[in-house]
Amino acid sequence: QVQLVESGGGLVQAGGSLRLSCAASGRGFSKYGLGWFRRAPGKEREVVATISWTTDYADSVKGRFTISRDNAKNTVALQMNSLKPEDTAVYYCAANRLGRAGNVAADYDYWGQGTQVTVSS
Repeated sequence: QVQLVESGGGLVQAGGSLRLSCAASGRGFSKYGLGWFRRAPGKEREVVATISWTTDYADSVKGRFTISRDNAKNTVALQMNSLKPEDTAVYYCAANRLGRAGNVAADYDYWGQGTQVTVSS
């Protein structure tokens, strides 16, 4: 069983930065497809960024967010710059054990518990 634990959320002013991290337990991390999703109040969960052999980003965060992974440490990070109030959400990391990194939640086998990001105007 894989466990994912996010950290790094918090309260930041618009224009600021945060770095989210997700630590995974278990073996095989280097083979996983990984993604960051978010759910804002009253909205559906949406993909933010994904990474397998390549990276992909939601249009709303392109140029501001960067996803990266460290297979030696079993971690995936999301660097968020130029934050906007509309980025306020609970952010989740997710893993696909077969290496796929799709854009829908159903593509993923494992999920973290989420970390709150609040951006004030």
